[in-house]
Amino acid sequence: MEFKKLFTDDSAVSPVIGVILMVAITVILAAVIGTFVLNLGGSIQNTAPQASFSFDYNTSAANEEVTVTHQTGDTLQSSQINVTSSGGALTEQGSWPTEITAGDSNTFNTTNSWNGETVRVVWKSETGDNSATLSQSTAPGA
Repeated sequence: MEFKKLFTDDSAVSPVIGVILMVAITVILAAVIGTFVLNLGGSIQNTAPQASFSFDYNTSAANEEVTVTHQTGDTLQSSQINVTSSGGALTEQGSWPTEITAGDSNTFNTTNSWNGETVRVVWKSETGDNSATLSQSTAPGA
């Protein structure tokens, strides 16, 4: 047995490395194609923005009202923002600008008493698939 010839014979190395590379390329291609087919990357664009709002309640008005002001955070599209109350429907007094930025505010009123109701600023994605409560506040009790 010639040990020198055994260690220098590398005739099978090239085909083995070729097969390993082909398998690796196939796995990577399957993963990329699978991601597009299953639309796993599409949900990344629907992440909720980060924003905070302040709530200023006026309970002495004939129709009790709350002024919601965008304090800090991302610029928001008014078509994707909804202000809700756990006690019923709110009437929007003004209107949000098309793009809501820090400092923008809007006033809402209710014919009911606030009496501890929860007011929420809710964001909804363009596709309607995702929504998130950006900020909420509990109104002062009567």
